[in-house]
Amino acid sequence: MKKVYPDARSALEDVAHDGMTVMAGGFGLCGIPSVLIDAVHELGVKDLTVISNNAGIDGAGLGKLLETRQIRKMISSYVGENKLFERQFLQGELELEFNPQGTLAERIRAGGAGIPAFFTKTGVGTVVAEGKELREFEGDTYVMEKWLRADLSIIHAWKGDREGNLVFRKTARNFNPMMAAAGEVTVVQVEHLVEIGEIDADAIHVPGIFVQRIVHAPGVAKAIEKRTTRPKAA
Repeated sequence: MKKVYPDARSALEDVAHDGMTVMAGGFGLCGIPSVLIDAVHELGVKDLTVISNNAGIDGAGLGKLLETRQIRKMISSYVGENKLFERQFLQGELELEFNPQGTLAERIRAGGAGIPAFFTKTGVGTVVAEGKELREFEGDTYVMEKWLRADLSIIHAWKGDREGNLVFRKTARNFNPMMAAAGEVTVVQVEHLVEIGEIDADAIHVPGIFVQRIVHAPGVAKAIEKRTTRPKAA
């Protein structure tokens, strides 16, 4: 099966549709599938439920989809760096399902592993646990959390071969590998596209069985969320 597509739009146009659930990798602006997000923006699909740690920042990453009101609901763990995200939520224009960050990661991993629910102590006694099943194990109370799965996962990888075997670089690894397994269709943008067999089998982070489509994105722009520098010496 040919997995490599000539561009992001062609990789998404027959799978993206209104009302779908999308997982988007990345943490802040680190490891985000920016080329694929731009394609979703151009396609104009709306009423999306987006599962992502946060929504980028104003004007970048998923922030672009917030600007055009293409996102109906976010399932996230962090809002603070995106003022539009915060404003839309506080004004009742955007539905938000908050998760502790580890719980969000485990819900996504569970979706990819075929585990429909699990119990965790995180959130017990807080609003996070409201309306959820509580159960005692060895004298401690745990809350049940359900898996997360998506119609489409869009992720970013540093290197990939034409079969979809992927390698991530440093902290850009973040949520990307687990989202690859939890999407009905997974589309990846790769910086370096190589031939099958060029990646050492022991170096593969995600095997190609979890990837349906690949877009080569060499030289993709990588924005810096917060630039901090020391003052110049006098």
